[in-house]
Amino acid sequence: MKSKTSFIPQEGEAHPSRCPDNSAFKQQKLPAWKPQLTIATVLSSFFLIGAFCLSVGVCLILSTNSVREIQIDYSDKCSDCSKLRENSSNWNKECHCFVNFTLNEDILGDVFMYYGLQNFYQNHRRYVISRSDAQLLGRNVNIQKSYCAPFTTYQNGTPMAPCGAIANSMFNDTIHLFYNLNSSVIQVPLLKTGNSWWTDKNVKFRNPKSYNLSSAFAGTARPPYWQKPVYLLDEEDERNNGYVNDDFIIWMRVSAFATFRNLYRRVRRIRQFADGLPAGNYTFHISYNFPVTKFKGRKHVILSTVVWSGGSNPFLGIAYVVSGTAATLTGFVITAIHLKLRKKKTYFQK
Repeated sequence: MKSKTSFIPQEGEAHPSRCPDNSAFKQQKLPAWKPQLTIATVLSSFFLIGAFCLSVGVCLILSTNSVREIQIDYSDKCSDCSKLRENSSNWNKECHCFVNFTLNEDILGDVFMYYGLQNFYQNHRRYVISRSDAQLLGRNVNIQKSYCAPFTTYQNGTPMAPCGAIANSMFNDTIHLFYNLNSSVIQVPLLKTGNSWWTDKNVKFRNPKSYNLSSAFAGTARPPYWQKPVYLLDEEDERNNGYVNDDFIIWMRVSAFATFRNLYRRVRRIRQFADGLPAGNYTFHISYNFPVTKFKGRKHVILSTVVWSGGSNPFLGIAYVVSGTAATLTGFVITAIHLKLRKKKTYFQK
C-alpha cells in the first residue's frame, strides 16, 4: 500500500499566515467620525428639515397658483367629426370644427399651447417597446427583428416608416388659434419648432442620409393610421421634417399616466401678441383626425403660462408641504416623549 502524503508542516518549515497585513486600512484603524446622537441634535434635525420642506412647498404652491391656464374640452363640441372618424374608411375625408372661447383677462408672458388626452394608456409594456430606435436614428435596419410587430410591414412586404404602435397612434389633430378683434379675424402666430428636448432633436432622432428626404424614405410606406408619409410632416421646413419633426419626437416620449398633456405650440410674441394673449374672443380651428370615442377618451386644448418651477402642477409643492408637516409633527412627538421620560426619571431619583 502507498502511504498517504502528510500535509502537516515539518519542524522548521514556515507556516502560511492568513492574518491581514498590519496596515491601517486592513486593520480598520483609519480615522472615522461617529456621530453622537443626542436629543438636541435629533430634534433640531427634524425641525430644520420640517421648516425647509414647508418653506419650499409654500413657495412652489404660490408659484404654481400664479400660472394662468385655460383648458377647453372639445370632445363633445366636435361630435360630428368624431362620428365620422369612428369609421376607419373615412380616413381621407377632412373634417373641421370650431370652438369659441373668451379670455376675460390678458395672459401676459410666454404662452404655451398643449393638447391633452384622457383615458389614453401609453404605459402598456407591449406599447412602450413597440418602436425601433435604430430606425429612428436613420439606419438601414431589418424591422422584422424589432419589437414593432404588428406594425412592421404591409402584406406586400413594404416596411413602415416609422414602425411600431407608438408611431402609428401619433396625435394628428391640427389646431389653429384665431383672435376675433372687432369685425376682423387675426390668426395667432404659433411656433412649431423648438418644443422638443435638444438631446432628442440632435441625438436620438436622425433622418436617413440622402440628397433629399423623399428619396431617403423611398421603398417605405406610412403607418396605417397616418394620413401622409413621414417626409411630409412639415413641408415648409426641411429641418422639422421626417424623424426630426418636433410633433413626432414629443409624441414618441410616452406618458406614465392615462391622462397627460404634450406641448403642441408656442405663441410667437409679435404684433398684437408681443406681450402675450390680450383679453377678448378667440376661436380654435381644429382639423379633427384623432378619434377617441372607441376607448372612451377625451381631448383638450390647454393655453398656459409657465413660472420658474414649471407649469400648473401643484404635486411637488404639496409633497414638500406634507413631508415638512410630517417631520415637524415627528419632532413634537419626540419632544413630548422626551419630556415625559425625563419627568419620570427625575421622580424616581427623588
